[in-house]
Amino acid sequence: MKSKTSRVFAATPIAALSIAGLAACGGETAANCTNEILKDDATQVSVWAWYPAFEQVVDHFNETHDDVQVCWTNAGQGNDQYTKFSTAIEAGSGAPDVIMLEAEVLSSFSIRDALTDLSEYGVADIAGNYTEGAWSDVSSGNAVYAVPVDGGPMGMLYRQDILDEYDIAPPKTWDEFQAAAEKLQSEDAPGVLANFPTNGRAFNQALFAQAGSTPWEYDSANPQEIGIEVNDQASKDVLSYWQGLVEDDLVSTDDAFTADYNTKLVDGTYAIYLAAAWGPGYLQGLSDTDPEAEWRAAPLPQWDEANPVQVNWGGSTFAVTEQADDKEAAAMVAKEIFGTEEAWKIGIEEAALFPLWTPMLESDYFRDLEYEFFGGQKINDEVFLDSAQGYEGFTFSPFQNYAYDQLTEQLFAMTEGEKDADAALDDLQTSLEKYAAEQGFTQK
Repeated sequence: MKSKTSRVFAATPIAALSIAGLAACGGETAANCTNEILKDDATQVSVWAWYPAFEQVVDHFNETHDDVQVCWTNAGQGNDQYTKFSTAIEAGSGAPDVIMLEAEVLSSFSIRDALTDLSEYGVADIAGNYTEGAWSDVSSGNAVYAVPVDGGPMGMLYRQDILDEYDIAPPKTWDEFQAAAEKLQSEDAPGVLANFPTNGRAFNQALFAQAGSTPWEYDSANPQEIGIEVNDQASKDVLSYWQGLVEDDLVSTDDAFTADYNTKLVDGTYAIYLAAAWGPGYLQGLSDTDPEAEWRAAPLPQWDEANPVQVNWGGSTFAVTEQADDKEAAAMVAKEIFGTEEAWKIGIEEAALFPLWTPMLESDYFRDLEYEFFGGQKINDEVFLDSAQGYEGFTFSPFQNYAYDQLTEQLFAMTEGEKDADAALDDLQTSLEKYAAEQGFTQK
């Protein structure tokens, strides 16, 4: 399936419910819902999701629908929820009717026959409400396995005060990015220009994709056949670039989304934060953000400024599980729960989500939003809207988490000086080909 994602909502954590509570949700009675059911006689659709401020969205849906009501449970965030879903798949029961999934894991669950093909439930009627890239991310061949919700088109957040202090213009190209890093170093600045996390996973993959990497060839219509090319020249060129920055101490290599990383994001250690459109919300959610810092946003640096390539980091969806009792009602919830302006204003203003629903994405309201944290800058209009519209989608593998784990190991070995960029990606190719063969895939 296509997309680019692994998103972390550490800025706005939501407590997961107990496993005992999860086991009850599936036969849904109002007593098992986090939210209030307003129409007791209506069909209830169980939903697992970890979106911030989602209860307000659920309440809005239930207030405006008489025949269907959402019974919402927060079953954990990301992999915590996926583990519980996997357990339910193996057991043949216990899964919700509708589940929030990052786009990058859709193939991992569709190959297990756990997700319903929504093309049978009228999704074609709403395809025009999403960008080409967003719809591509939830599709595989003729099948559509989810409805897009939010995404992570990439841009660059930077400390205007730091760059001004060292007379550095926000870099528009990767060559300018390197020159800026070299200038900071020559001036004995206390920090570095940016961070290159070896555990960046989808972030690292997006950097490769910007240069033209297409590592996976996969179609759910032929689920046991896969093409793998992670050691292509585009990826090697990008990784060699970052290896050079690392070796010259021009960037740091801190693990992302740790307490230390979060501190460095806000204390001036990193002058630039290469971020997805959810990054501003993540940044603002860090409690010790320096109120004197001057943050601004700009487009992601490009390899060829005249021919920009837009990439995406993160993106979540609503899928209907094969265990859903009433798939038509479940599909309606997946299509409509974030299908109004009112719901999306909650998502944007309370949860810092970036909409993939084009009536909101292309609205004057969203385009013209001014962000006080960024000095009143209209960051959607100036940065993220172009990035979202230009993103064409990305194909992921049916064992994406394993692939990311292997990528992390290879990048760590490179930054530790154990191998160069080319060898790291060649070794990654070998390990993934071996794993695919062990799992019974035929390789193209």
